[in-house]
Amino acid sequence: MRQPLTGIRVLELGGYISAPFGTSMLAALGADVVKVERPGVGDDFRRGKNELETYFRQYNAGKRSLAVDIKRSEGVDLVRSLIPRFDVIVENMRPGKVEALGLGYEVCRSARADIIYTSVTGFGPAGPMAQRPAYDTMGQAFGGIYSILSPRGNAQLSGTCMADLLTGLMTVTGVLAALVGRGATGEGVQVETSLIEAISALTTDAITQYYDDGRVDPDLNSRRPQGQNFVLSTESGEAIAVHLSSSQKFWHSFTLVLDQPELAQDPRFATYALRTENYFELVPIVEAAFAERPAEEWEKLLDKHDVPFAPVMTMSGYLEHPQVRLLEITEPEEDGLALVRPPWRFDGSRPHRSGTTPRVGEHTREVAGEVMDQQHIRDLIAEGVLFAS
Repeated sequence: MRQPLTGIRVLELGGYISAPFGTSMLAALGADVVKVERPGVGDDFRRGKNELETYFRQYNAGKRSLAVDIKRSEGVDLVRSLIPRFDVIVENMRPGKVEALGLGYEVCRSARADIIYTSVTGFGPAGPMAQRPAYDTMGQAFGGIYSILSPRGNAQLSGTCMADLLTGLMTVTGVLAALVGRGATGEGVQVETSLIEAISALTTDAITQYYDDGRVDPDLNSRRPQGQNFVLSTESGEAIAVHLSSSQKFWHSFTLVLDQPELAQDPRFATYALRTENYFELVPIVEAAFAERPAEEWEKLLDKHDVPFAPVMTMSGYLEHPQVRLLEITEPEEDGLALVRPPWRFDGSRPHRSGTTPRVGEHTREVAGEVMDQQHIRDLIAEGVLFAS
């Protein structure tokens, strides 16, 4: 299968997760991604383990590494000379930093008029918070995730990375849209996103709740009555999630699952509006019923009556589940890590991800050789401007 981005070249000036995750998805879609790194140590996310660091592998497998010191004029000159050969630039430095280095949008556009220049920041390109350092924690905290997922007055960490990964996917979306636009008009564009802007895609429902009733209270979560959803502990200890939404069909079917068909006509629950109003009276009834049977029995009943449900899975349960294996969501495990494939299929096939993670500067000679001779490369390596593993 021809990958959809075959022939597209991406130059990454990024580190950690948000930009590298986005470019890793572009690489999996067929783009040639060259990662610009510091000589010697490379991306901080290598954490001193070079290509063996697990998290670095997940977000950088399939790329090529160009180790060049872009704090030196000779290094900047090299990167500038490469720009006409690339379609997309992705950077996630603090606002103003790439401009100070001499690799800002205007400079790059002068080197290639139809360049797609993508900037990923923490708090946006301007404003009183723009220069603050930002990681996933900042995105989840400021964007409302910790508040939404925690009991009121007791904000807690969510337990996983959300803001960075979502920002990476928003970066992919922006780049793909820009490529489509360039295909239609022949013009490049500057694409910008940030942790704070990207996280709004995940909190859209909560934002809607706020405008609907003026609050999003995690202790009296209006999403639960509106969604008619439950997480229910069973007699066997496993939990099952049920989501009825506003459909009367699902509500009537659910009363048959509970073996309580009289609930369908109960004046507290007969309509969606009544169930929303009296949701917290319905919860203990449902919880008591589910506590009486093991999960396996409930799953069979829910499936039989076509009620929307899913078991509450751990990561191990999810990754080992036959449905996940069928969908080939991850590559086969290699050296203790399974790379996550892009969440799309093309002509029925999910793009594979290369299991090869570059060492720092592994491709320096190869990439620099596109614009300079080998003697010049050797000289720059000797001077410390370039690094080749």
